[in-house]
Amino acid sequence: MRNCGLNTVAGRVGLGLFALLLVVMPLLMRPAAVRGKEGGSVVIYTSQDEEYADPIFHEFEKQTGIRVLPVYDSEAVKTVGLVNRLLREQSHPQCDVFWNNEEMRTRMLAARGLFRETNGWVLTGYRSRRLVVNTNLLPLAQAPKTLSEATNVIWRGKVALAYPLFGTTATHFHALRQHWGDAAWQTWCRALAANKPFLVDGNSVVVKMVGGGEAPLGFTDSDDIAGGQREGMPLVALPLTDESLLIHNTLGILRGAPHPAEAQKLFEYLQSKPVLDRLFREHALESEATETSGEPGLKVDWDGLLHDLDAATEELKAIFLR
Repeated sequence: MRNCGLNTVAGRVGLGLFALLLVVMPLLMRPAAVRGKEGGSVVIYTSQDEEYADPIFHEFEKQTGIRVLPVYDSEAVKTVGLVNRLLREQSHPQCDVFWNNEEMRTRMLAARGLFRETNGWVLTGYRSRRLVVNTNLLPLAQAPKTLSEATNVIWRGKVALAYPLFGTTATHFHALRQHWGDAAWQTWCRALAANKPFLVDGNSVVVKMVGGGEAPLGFTDSDDIAGGQREGMPLVALPLTDESLLIHNTLGILRGAPHPAEAQKLFEYLQSKPVLDRLFREHALESEATETSGEPGLKVDWDGLLHDLDAATEELKAIFLR
């Protein structure tokens, strides 16, 4: 009886070891290079379009073994929604890296101390704000040459733009306020609103309206125009002027990021030449450069713009959200 009991115990132990080996051995037999790539996870909040960002994240995962957990914005509110979330989470960060495809809100977060103290955030390439026309509806010779002209009565009910409280449209409007001065800017905004534009939920919607013939003219971003052209829409972007805006992509690591080592790897990867080359080829960027001093466009005093941000936002609400 005793021997039977011992044999039963030994059998149970043997089965347990056998089961454990079934789990462990395949892991031990895998190449060291593969085992070494299992590197945790990293959380990124991004306003970059998912179609551009997702393949980049997958390639990073493949190279490093670090799992990327992205949180994207919505087309309607763009960066503002992610920024508000980051502000709510400031005392208990959930995000490691913030990849923003516009500059103003990143600078606002930096001013409020949300990024780590050293090498907290960077600029990475740029695209632009453009006037876009449907060439089947509007000959280029008759198109307005500047944003100022878009308030002429001839364009009444013919201009599409995203709500200027969000995303790159908001950044552009705030930069125009600084360029023209508040009084002239408010006059222009009121004239634009009185001209009954199509106010829509995002720049890609602007492109669809203009490309689909619902509006001959729109204010939008260069990457959205390129996307419409790939789909065969009869679109042309008008040349840059002193009223245009070059829009940098930005990357930042949050102060108190939950996964600092993984965040640093992703931060460096998203600045790498292969990633920037890819974004340029796909027209998510117009240039991989960070320096824009020789290009046409608004020259922004960012400190001054951020100082006036709340006041200008209230003025925009009063004009466009009636």
